[in-house]
Amino acid sequence: MTTVLLIRHGQSVTNVTQVFTGHYDVPLSPLGQEQARRTAAYLQKNFRIDAIYASDLMRAMQTAQPTAAAFGLPIRPEPDLREICAGRWERMPFVQIEREYAQLYDCWRHDIGRCVCPQGESVAHLFDRVQAAVSRAVAAHPGQTVALFTHATPVRALQCRWQGGTVLDMRGVPFVPNASVTAAQAENGAYRLTLIGENAFLDDLKTALPDNV
Repeated sequence: MTTVLLIRHGQSVTNVTQVFTGHYDVPLSPLGQEQARRTAAYLQKNFRIDAIYASDLMRAMQTAQPTAAAFGLPIRPEPDLREICAGRWERMPFVQIEREYAQLYDCWRHDIGRCVCPQGESVAHLFDRVQAAVSRAVAAHPGQTVALFTHATPVRALQCRWQGGTVLDMRGVPFVPNASVTAAQAENGAYRLTLIGENAFLDDLKTALPDNV
C-alpha cells in the first residue's frame, strides 16, 4: 500500500489579484511562502515522506521547497501535475471572464466536468492526465509515501475520481484551499481517501479561491 499526499500550492500572486492563472507561471505571494513553510512543518510532524513530485510551475515548486528541505529530498518536476491549460482565460480576472464568457464560465462554475477552456484544455483531459501522473508515482514507490504538489483543479479531479465519480461528477466536489493536504491509500489501482483539504495547521493564514470560481 502506498500513501499519496496531494498538496495544493500556497497562495500565489494571482490568487491575490483574482486572476485565472492556468499554465501562466507566477510565484507565491509572501503569505503563500509562509503557508508553504507551515505545510512543511505539518508534513514533517505527521508523515514520513519518501519522494516528492511537483508540477513544474513555479508556485507548486516553491510550495514544495520547504518540504524537500525538511526531508532532505529532491523535487521531481512532473508537468502532468500542472493546473488546467486555460487558453484565452489565462491572465484574465475572474470578473472579466464572467462578463465576456458568461455561458461558458457558468459551465465552469456549475458543471465543470463538461467545460473546455477556450483555446485551452478540457477538464476531461485534465481528469485523465493527473491520474496518469499519480499512477506513475505510485508504481515507482510501492509501499512508500509520496508527496505531490499540484493545483486546485487537479486535486478536485482526483478527489472526485477516488470517490468513485466520473468527470461529470466533479460539479459536486469543491475546490480545496491553498496549501492544504489531501491524503489517500493506494493499493491495486484503487485509492481510499483518508484526508481531504486539511489546512487547520495554517491557523490565521488560511486562504481559498473566491466564491465566483
